Amino acid sequence: MKRKSLLLALLLVAMTFASLLQAAAQATDWHQVPIPTLPPFKPQQPKRIQLSNGMVIFLQEDHELPLIDGSARIRGGSHNEPASKVGLADIYGEVWRTGGSKTQTGDQLDDFLEVRAAKVETAGGPDSTSISLSCLKGDFDDVFKVFVDVLRNPEFRADKLDLAQKQAEDSISRRNDEIGGIAHRESVKLAYGADNPYARTPEYATVQAVTRKDLLGWHHTYVHPNNIILGLSGDFDAAAMEAKLRAAFDSWPKGPAVPKDKVEYHPADPGYYQINKEDVNQSSIRLVGLGTTRANPDYYAITVFNEAFGGGFSSRLFNDIRTRRGLAYNVGGGIGANFGHPGILQIAMSTKSQSTVEAIQALDEDIDDLTKKPITDEEITHAKDAILNAFIFRLDSPDKILAERVTYEFYGYPADWLDKFEAEIKKVTAADVNRVAAKYLHRNQLAVLVAGNTKEFDKPLSSLGPVKDVDITIPPPPGAKEEKIEKPTASNEEGKAVAAKVVAALGGEAKLSSVKSLKVKLTLTQKTPQGEFPMQMETLIVYPDHLHAEMQTPGGAMNVVVTPEAAFAAMPGQGMRELPATQKSETLEQIRRDPIFIASHWKDLNVFFNADGTEKVGSVEARIVDVNAAGAAIRWFVDPQTGHILKETYMTLSQGGPVQGETDFDNWKPIGGLTLPVVRHNKQNGQDSSTAEYTALELNPAVDPKLFEKPAEATK
Repeated sequence: MKRKSLLLALLLVAMTFASLLQAAAQATDWHQVPIPTLPPFKPQQPKRIQLSNGMVIFLQEDHELPLIDGSARIRGGSHNEPASKVGLADIYGEVWRTGGSKTQTGDQLDDFLEVRAAKVETAGGPDSTSISLSCLKGDFDDVFKVFVDVLRNPEFRADKLDLAQKQAEDSISRRNDEIGGIAHRESVKLAYGADNPYARTPEYATVQAVTRKDLLGWHHTYVHPNNIILGLSGDFDAAAMEAKLRAAFDSWPKGPAVPKDKVEYHPADPGYYQINKEDVNQSSIRLVGLGTTRANPDYYAITVFNEAFGGGFSSRLFNDIRTRRGLAYNVGGGIGANFGHPGILQIAMSTKSQSTVEAIQALDEDIDDLTKKPITDEEITHAKDAILNAFIFRLDSPDKILAERVTYEFYGYPADWLDKFEAEIKKVTAADVNRVAAKYLHRNQLAVLVAGNTKEFDKPLSSLGPVKDVDITIPPPPGAKEEKIEKPTASNEEGKAVAAKVVAALGGEAKLSSVKSLKVKLTLTQKTPQGEFPMQMETLIVYPDHLHAEMQTPGGAMNVVVTPEAAFAAMPGQGMRELPATQKSETLEQIRRDPIFIASHWKDLNVFFNADGTEKVGSVEARIVDVNAAGAAIRWFVDPQTGHILKETYMTLSQGGPVQGETDFDNWKPIGGLTLPVVRHNKQNGQDSSTAEYTALELNPAVDPKLFEKPAEATK
């Protein structure tokens, strides 16, 4: 028996080898290999049901796994929110679920769903809000009750609203951290207009303006059955599921329809727009204008053009600018088309700072070449193949097909829009593609946004034409005091008297003048909406202008060095990064703002104190003193009895840009002959940002000059 099996196996191998030889003999070029015609694409369509109250339901059976997923899409999104409360829809989408229902808190719902490995989630978006569920088939009835309860009876509890607002404010404070995010946000404003509802961004003031009454009002305005499209897919019988849904929603009375808003678009004037960000070594470039919608008859030709010109690894832009010229990490784009409102015509590229202008000129050449060298039949064939291959994979499961049908229903597209896509793409000709390129893409009508380190550009952006600077400064919260801290150029007698009291309270002029350096070990606790994150630090300051800080991070020790000659951060094994000039300047100014530095130089000719007025700090009527410490401005709030500085305010730099800083001093203790506050509570724009608690302090420690040198590998 074994012998027969072996002979059979050998025979199969021989037959396979022979067939390969025959195929090789027949076709010497891959173009000669016959490609069979693909069968018609006929995806399984969901069942559509419309209740008497206007709710539309789609049911898609999928018995592969014992799971059921569903989502309700509700008309009304962020483009409907008032300009004074931008961020309302996102906060609503968050607190809708975390705030729980009238019968259960959000935390109780978490516990109930977690033991069932189930989810009920809510979210806000530009055109709609949504509530979704996911669970095992056997848990559907229990999870669906939660889904309906949250949908119909949300509570929007105040503590969860407060948490959502803090999280939104945290996002605002960090929105200028990453260059790609900055370029995307500001390019949308250029394409649509800064006041367009699809381009607006939340600010501290608009987020703080949102109240629980607003959330309840939003729900009352928009959440009605005639504004809802519900889709369910999974392991269920469609007839039985329809009966359950009718029982749950048939009696829900119809409400007012969502009024159609008239959205106006005011694209920016053509030209060059610049954002300077000194802490990066690459530029993010966007050429933008107003796009179109998918209802446009030209949509299919536009889709093929986009793929051929800027859609992927075989596109004209990629082959020229990245592959041939080596100018870009990534490059691409085209004429954007959305379902419900115009998309953005956008060509995006990232390049190193030193090739910024050259890369823009390369883009200009490729756009101009569309007239001289139209898109070819071969490029169109490759583009169509890529589109249709991706199209199939975009719809390779019942739940994806369901999501498409819900989208078409939401935006009023015909039910067979999906079925026509393949045929319409195949019908596109070279003439169609080059016609839409000439019709929609005009280089002289585009706004060009460049975000990067302008000092490192190969040429000034102005060498291409007039440039407008884009201000990305984050407005401070409305509750924050926007104090104008004066920088006095002379001392008044009262200011000098208060300064003398501060010097005496810190330890006296003789002791302070002997302090040349300071080493501090401390715990720095960062405060965020997600919680508090403590970090151990050791800081060495050599007055007046050297700082070395070692921070223990989850990735290891990070060293930061700032001197007049250099400013960098380094981690062992991860290299070194130069700090931006603005951060270097700010750190040197922080050293000059330090109370020890000011008090030890209080008689210097370039240090001034101007006392003017009082302000209540706690129970103390504190004296206000504006200080100019060798060019660094700071305002002290001094206890007139003890001479202790109770609080100081100053302008500083956060990751998001300039902010109003405030430090409260606490827990004064004698240390090495001085009396110093060992706890400092910091705020930025009125919001708690961190607390620093000293655990050890050494005056005039031994200083190794090598601490301030760049790592050897960086120097090399």
